Amino acid sequence: MSAPTPTLVHYHRKARELEIGYADGSRHRLSVEYLRVFSPSAEVRGHGGDTATLQVGKKDVGLADITQAGRYALKLHFDDGHDSGLYSWDYLDWLIREREANWADYLQRLDEAGASREPLGIEIRQL
Repeated sequence: MSAPTPTLVHYHRKARELEIGYADGSRHRLSVEYLRVFSPSAEVRGHGGDTATLQVGKKDVGLADITQAGRYALKLHFDDGHDSGLYSWDYLDWLIREREANWADYLQRLDEAGASREPLGIEIRQL
């Protein structure tokens, strides 16, 4: 089953949330932190098996830019420099549907690793 194509994509900078709207009138807001820690990139997800890298310290991450990749995905450019993942319509749909379970799993993995959502040390940004 193919996911619907969004008709609206809006970044709420102050709230650090990406709003995604569809033709049926539904709208969903996903935190940029959630999108960053669940990036579909190989850098985050690995190359299969248990090669994923737990993302830590991403609580305050924002978006520097959003671009469309063809007719099937968004490319999110995070302000921490990460921009290698393509968020297909199917993947965004999965992130929306599984948000609560994904987030609970992420928090559990952080806890088990003794890690935190808080940024590590001094934040350095290049504009």
